[in-house]
Amino acid sequence: MLKPSDLQNFMDQNNIDGEIVFLDKPTPTVEIAAQVVGTQPDKIVKSVLFTIREDRVLAIACGTQLIERRVIASVYGVGRKQVKLANAEIVLETTGYPVGTVPPFGHPQPIRTLIDPLVLELSDCYAGGGAHNALTRLDPQDILKITQAEIIDLHNLPS
Repeated sequence: MLKPSDLQNFMDQNNIDGEIVFLDKPTPTVEIAAQVVGTQPDKIVKSVLFTIREDRVLAIACGTQLIERRVIASVYGVGRKQVKLANAEIVLETTGYPVGTVPPFGHPQPIRTLIDPLVLELSDCYAGGGAHNALTRLDPQDILKITQAEIIDLHNLPS
């Protein structure tokens, strides 16, 4: 299992100008995380892993947004029911981090990543920091640069 120090090493090696913020208490929800770091809930960015058959895809969106599985299904050309939220074991195996702590990058292998355009409108954000009491403050453009994410509206179905 990876730790915040592994994430910091990844950020250092990739010249990502961000910081891991250690908190006095766990932040199990977006609202609590925002309150603890003194920011708006939409500046908390979530990294959610989905499975599509044997494939894995990481969806990155503002914490207050619903990630629409039908959008991911359309990207893969499958039905909505084939897009499943990854279980805790798959999340740990794929990302190296436990559910609720997953950063947008720094995983053992690259993961296909989709990022919502609203994330990229933020000047800075907080993402998973690799532990239940850690968040990473960074520029969303670094997420895009490092992950080579596809920019897709994750909460609205294409017309």
